[in-house]
This record gives sequence, structure tokens and C-alpha cells, in this order.
Amino acid sequence: MNVQEADNFETLSYSDIFLSCFSESGTHCVHSKPEHVLLYLYSGEQVIEDRNKRITIKAGECAFIRRDHRLTMYKNSKGKELYKGISLVFQRNVLRDFYSKMNKSEIPKDIKISDKSVFRLNKTPDIESLFQSLTPYFDSNLKPTEGVIHLKLLEGIYALLNNNEMLYPILFDFAEPWKIDLLDFLNDNYMDDLSMEQIASFTGRSLATFKRDFKKISSLTPQKWLINKRLEMAYIKLKEENKKVQDVCTEVGFKNLSHFSTAFKKQYGIPPTEVF
Repeated sequence: MNVQEADNFETLSYSDIFLSCFSESGTHCVHSKPEHVLLYLYSGEQVIEDRNKRITIKAGECAFIRRDHRLTMYKNSKGKELYKGISLVFQRNVLRDFYSKMNKSEIPKDIKISDKSVFRLNKTPDIESLFQSLTPYFDSNLKPTEGVIHLKLLEGIYALLNNNEMLYPILFDFAEPWKIDLLDFLNDNYMDDLSMEQIASFTGRSLATFKRDFKKISSLTPQKWLINKRLEMAYIKLKEENKKVQDVCTEVGFKNLSHFSTAFKKQYGIPPTEVF
């Protein structure tokens, strides 16, 4: 068991089961895992941002998060209810083993593969039973055995398949992570503080493959492309939205005002303070 504590939260980690408690202040994080995740809320509220979509999960509700998707998570208290949630992570070897033992004739045929990254799940007795059986382990003095953990992961897979047959082809897709379109990803995330290694990983590439693929779409280096894109958005915000230079600098992803001002003047011939 691994226990992580901070001023406002505690997370108990048992292999692929994570139990989290948070105080009134809440927290947020970027979620990007190479495994599928099933999450359930006992109390509080969790908001999941997927590009321009916001999905709110409330107490007693459950969601399935597809692997290899980058999302922003907000975990908040709700009134007097503190955040309390749990996540089950499905490693590929567990899913492979489960699939190998399935009766293939019982697998639904001709299911359309969804492109959704987050599935809100219906309330069912098997989901409710699964997560209520895990509540004792919020006591850090109690530790589930590896056998119990494995059993709960299998229960989670059964619950998912019983809940939504669209999850069959998603759970049992054992292909390597797909390559996400580079321009789509960069246009959606250019303001985020990401290293080249992180961008490569999030788009399903090694760093070398990312650089090679990027050369096919731009004569600029990835770093220069990102700076130019941020400056273009900064100009729009200053010109059309009349925002303050300091605010724009932060919003478009620059950490340093001096660096932003120098780059802006080099690009447009005037400092950002002179844009009207």
C-alpha cells in the first residue's frame, strides 16, 4: 500500500485501486494514463474537462475513462460533503487474461466503435455492490490482499460489459496506442506547459517519431511553432478582447513577461503594450 498525503487530501493506493479523500478546498489535475480507468464517487463532485466538453460526476455516479486520453479533472467538495472517490485501473495484461477466458460466441457482434473518451455509466446493482464492498479500505489500517484486488478488477470488467456493450471493443482493443493527429493535438493544447517528450507521448509517438512526423507538417521546429501559435493568440486577445498584457502573457502559455514581450516585438514589430 502507498499512502500519499498533503494538506488537503489523502490517497491510498493498492496496486490498481486508488482511494482518494479531499478537504473543502478540492484539487485539480491532468489525467493521462495508458490504461482504462473506472471511477466512482461516494461524495463530493468531479468535473472532467475533455477539450470543450465538461462532464460532471456526482455522488453515487460512475464513469469510464478511455486509455490514452488527456483530460483535466476537478475534484471538489459539494456543500458539506467532502470529496471521496475511487478509481480502478485496468492493466492490459488483466484485460488480455479476461478476454482469453471469455466465450467468444457471447461477445456482441457489429458494435460501432465510439470515439468518446468518457462514458457516464448507468446505476446498476453490480456497480453499486462493487464499490460499496471497497469502502472498508478507506481505513488505511486495512489492506486488501492481491487476490481481493484482482477479484475486484474482474468485477469491474463484468460491471462495465453489463452496463454498456459499446465498451466491448474498447476494453478488448489490444493494439498499440494510436497516433493522434499532431495538428489537432497542438491546436487544442498549445497553451499548456508541455515538454516535447510529453507531447510525443500524448500523441502516441516516441520523441524521434514525433520530430520526424512534425517535419512533414511544418518547416518550423515544434518549439518555434508553439511560440508562433501563442503569439498569434496573444495578438488576438490584445487587439480584439482588450486584455491586459500580463494576463494575456499567462493565458497563452508564457511563463516570463520579458520573454513574451521580446518575442512579441520580434514577431510584430511593436511591443504588446502598443497593440490597440
